[in-house]
Amino acid sequence: MSQSLRPKHAAQHLDISRATLWRWLKERPDFPKPRRLSARCVVWDAAELTAWRDAQMEAAR
Repeated sequence: MSQSLRPKHAAQHLDISRATLWRWLKERPDFPKPRRLSARCVVWDAAELTAWRDAQMEAAR
């Protein structure tokens, strides 16, 4: 696993708000799923987020 990003940094990585991050997780079935570290802590894999973002940009072309 590459770098793990908490929600705040995952949103910054994608240049979106935290609200958008959670909305995309709920509404987009292809959005990368976070890993739960504890009851109140989740992290995203930075490489998965980057790959997903790049795929979205490629699909928009």
